[in-house]
Order: sequence, then C-alpha cells, then structure tokens
Amino acid sequence: MIETSSHLPERFLNRPLEQCPALVLNADFRPLSYFPLSLWSWQDAIKAIFRDSVTVISEYDRVVRSPSWQIKLPSVIALKDYIPNNRSPAFTRFNVFLRDQWACQYCGEQFKTQDLTFDHVIPKSRGGMTTWENIVTACQDCNTLKGNKDPHLCGMYPRTRPERPSIHQLQSHGRRFPPNFLHESWGDFLYWDTELMES
Repeated sequence: MIETSSHLPERFLNRPLEQCPALVLNADFRPLSYFPLSLWSWQDAIKAIFRDSVTVISEYDRVVRSPSWQIKLPSVIALKDYIPNNRSPAFTRFNVFLRDQWACQYCGEQFKTQDLTFDHVIPKSRGGMTTWENIVTACQDCNTLKGNKDPHLCGMYPRTRPERPSIHQLQSHGRRFPPNFLHESWGDFLYWDTELMES
C-alpha cells in the first residue's frame, strides 16, 4: 500500500495526489501533445518509472512511500523510446474549435466553448458534407443569421478557408491555450521551442 510521507510541509501534504500529474515528453523532449496536454496520473508515472520506460526530468516536493521504498512524485518525465507523431488529427468538436482557435469564423470574435457551435459552409440541404473542409466554428448569432444559405447568397464567408489541420498545427494552436494548472517545472518544456522575439 502506498502512503504519503508525513515529513513534508503542510502545504504539500494538503495537495491531493490527483493534482500531481506528470508532463510526458517524447524522447526528443517535446510534449507528446500540447492540447490536450500530454499528462499522466501520478500512478501511471510511477508505474512507468518502475518499468524503466521513462527518465525522470523533474519532481514535485511530494513523496509517496510503501513499506519497502519511497519516491518523489515526478512532475516531468521523458519516454526512452521515441513515438512518431505523424498521424492525422481526429475530426472532433474539440479539434475543430482548436483549429479555429475558439473564434467565430464569420464575426472573428472569440467565445467560450459553450457559446460556440458549428456551421456547414455549404448547407447540408444543398449538398454540403460534414468534413474538415466544410465545417467552421460559429457563434450562435452568426449561425442564426447565416441560416440555411449559401455563402454567396448571404455574403457570409469564413475568415479562414476551412481545411484539415496537421497535428503540428493543432499543437501550435494548443500552446496558446494552456490548462489551468501548470506546474513551474513544466515551463521550459512547453515553451522552449517557441520563436524568440528580438528586442
């Protein structure tokens, strides 16, 4: 049975273990994915350590122990074997919003997820397909205004031509929308490959 250490400051003991995920890097030290961020639970991270399939890069100040061992929870781990990331992204609601960066493709405003919907650029009733190339993010007002009309009839065209994104494009967009919880040890690995601006 694993127990938490009783020799730590109160602020670490009060932190639930579920709030101690590990950032998972590929063997090239880049996150497996940016959004959703590649995170493993503390249990999965420890199992990977004992399987010797990862290298621990950074740790929390939180310790777990059993009768025979104790270990600091890892905050950043890197796979020892590289996993190619050349698959095509799934056509999902989340990924469409991510591709369009949570912005209505008609008015250009950004919205929260619950205030967004989809629009078929060419309406389904007019032969439009539900594909990457015909679906865009739209706010409720613009979707209602456009209705069941072709773009050339209502003068409403997407600001960006809809197309199938690459994994790398989604990861690039994802870096702009970090999760609410970011451990300080993750920063160098999330942003090290972004372009530096000259001053």
